[in-house]
Amino acid sequence: MAARVFEKPVVEVGRAPVRFRFRYLLYLPALIVLLIGFFSSYYTVSPESVAVVKRFGKLKEIADPGLHFKIPFGVDTAIIVPIRRQLKLEFGFSSPNATNPYQASREPDFERDMVTGDLNAAQVEWIVQYVIASPKDYLFHVRNTEATLRDLTESVMCEIIGDRTVDEVLTIGRAEIEAKALERLVGLLKEFNMGLRVEQIQLKNVHPPALVQRSFDEVNRAQQEREQMINEANGEYNRVIPKAKGTADQRVSAAQGYAVQRVNEAQGDVVRFKELLAQYDKAPAITKRRLYLETMNEVLPQLGSKVILDEDAKQFLPLMNLDKAVAIPAQKR
Repeated sequence: MAARVFEKPVVEVGRAPVRFRFRYLLYLPALIVLLIGFFSSYYTVSPESVAVVKRFGKLKEIADPGLHFKIPFGVDTAIIVPIRRQLKLEFGFSSPNATNPYQASREPDFERDMVTGDLNAAQVEWIVQYVIASPKDYLFHVRNTEATLRDLTESVMCEIIGDRTVDEVLTIGRAEIEAKALERLVGLLKEFNMGLRVEQIQLKNVHPPALVQRSFDEVNRAQQEREQMINEANGEYNRVIPKAKGTADQRVSAAQGYAVQRVNEAQGDVVRFKELLAQYDKAPAITKRRLYLETMNEVLPQLGSKVILDEDAKQFLPLMNLDKAVAIPAQKR
């Protein structure tokens, strides 16, 4: 009889049966679906934004800031719209680290080159500051809202610059250009119902092309010197002319006053002469003597020192030195 060989079964420690491993793999898709549903069932809205919720692509509601729940698996979708944040678009230049993805200029060189109304070239850089006023109109009324806003702004600025001379664009017309462009753009946004509100248009760097920059600088310096000389001339005019007019008015007033004084004095002399004539007609001798004494009373005090001699005096010259002899001792004392 042949001997029977008994072999012990081999047991591998740490390895599960194949059937057991496949059973766990069947739960993996369900776990993934549960995780996807969990993480897509809620959303958070920041304080400066609102959420536009769509269900199967149709607008359902507009949610305020905070934590909200929605139906997962793409049934409900939430689009965050920053309605309380001021946004801006840049034209002709691009700032680094921009928070708004639509802020940077797409073609800076193309956007900044413009032609003025007098057929001169100018390079204009500007920004537009705006806010989202209506999230519904912003998302559903116009496709590519920021791109449309950029095209409208560029069109308006080209129109406004094309109606001005190059001197107005470079110097004195900046404020008017900003105001006109803002007014025109606000009207277009209202007409298109884009859900945006433009708050400001600001010109940044406005300068002529690099090839003619030096010539424009020389022209500007000449204009500034001209304005300076005009201002200095006006200042000198305002200083001299009023003074001359005041002096003329003063002299005219003095002459008029002197004329009135002379007329009054002449009239007074006439009245006094008539009164004196009436007295002379009554007593000629007395009146004549009184006039003589009054005249001498006015004349003699103005003569200074006086020497009165008798008609019979024979020595006159020594008497002329009396004043000097009296004055010299007085000075010594």
